[in-house]
Amino acid sequence: MVEQGPSSTTPASAGQGSASSRAAGNAGKPDDTPVPAPALVPARQLLQLGKLSEAEAATRRHLQDHADSAEAHFLLGFILFREIGEKWREAGKEQGESLLYNSGDASGSLAEFRDAKAKESLVEFTAGARSRRPNAFDLKIVALDYILLKDYVDADNWLTGSVQGDSRDAQAWYYLGRTKYSESQFPQSIEAFEQCLKLEPHNVQAEYNVGLSFEALGKGDQAMQAFENAIAWEAEGPVKDPEPFIELAHLYLQENQPEKAVPYLLQSIAIRPNVSKAHEELGKAYSLLERLPEAQGELEKAVVLEPATASLRCMLGKVYRQEGMVSRAKAEFDRCVALQQRQSAKPSEAELEKEKGTGHEE
Repeated sequence: MVEQGPSSTTPASAGQGSASSRAAGNAGKPDDTPVPAPALVPARQLLQLGKLSEAEAATRRHLQDHADSAEAHFLLGFILFREIGEKWREAGKEQGESLLYNSGDASGSLAEFRDAKAKESLVEFTAGARSRRPNAFDLKIVALDYILLKDYVDADNWLTGSVQGDSRDAQAWYYLGRTKYSESQFPQSIEAFEQCLKLEPHNVQAEYNVGLSFEALGKGDQAMQAFENAIAWEAEGPVKDPEPFIELAHLYLQENQPEKAVPYLLQSIAIRPNVSKAHEELGKAYSLLERLPEAQGELEKAVVLEPATASLRCMLGKVYRQEGMVSRAKAEFDRCVALQQRQSAKPSEAELEKEKGTGHEE
């Protein structure tokens, strides 16, 4: 649970979740904090050098003698948050922003580490807030902790407070947009991304998410324009993301224009070959164009990347059947059915939390 000091809003509570976000890896430094206490300067220097374990130890030593130091608690909360990003990079989880935001790509010890550190970080911000009201940066980190815990209601609350305190923070606007999107508040998500774009023109990820929001609203033309903008802006920089290419191709497929989808999907695969969605969409496009051997090849690649996805098995089975490969088709349809049955028998996340007795706290 995280509280603010005097004149604060109602405290928020830590939710449960299992999705990950690169938020933990790219938050800035707390430039808007008060003048640092001299005793914490070494800890801050260690943090700036990326020596997070040493920075954590130094801050904890300070707290042993200054348990009511708001600055130390906020600093420790930020360090713990940063440790999640470090662990993510060590595990090789540096993927595209939207992939990390939307996918539950963490499990086992990595997910446990993320959740435990995010909750521990929130505890420190709570402790600091008893002595001093968090500033805009502190509120942003609190919100990003909640995003990591997949608690979007609380994240929305604290990000809204953060941009009210510092309307020039493009990153806070970006994550507010992502949070609004996760809450299916698509017009509001577009507004937040547009604020981000005012501060950071040609921000590819923000424009890409504008496209996703328009797509969710059923505004295909505006979504296409946003994806085209993101692709054009990518050409200006050294880093390329396949997602705008995939989503633009997806819209062309929805409009039954597979011939327009193919070039974008080939470009996305050239950028990052191991994205199953790109191979899946390319397989669909080739199938619609009656280029069955090529459709087969792409769907087989998608299945290798995501072998437990039932829909991929069914699509591959249909292509095999069209090609007259009866035994292969039957094998894929059988796998599809088995995966569907396994998925339907799997308890939901809410049911698991209920069994554990660790549901959302008020």
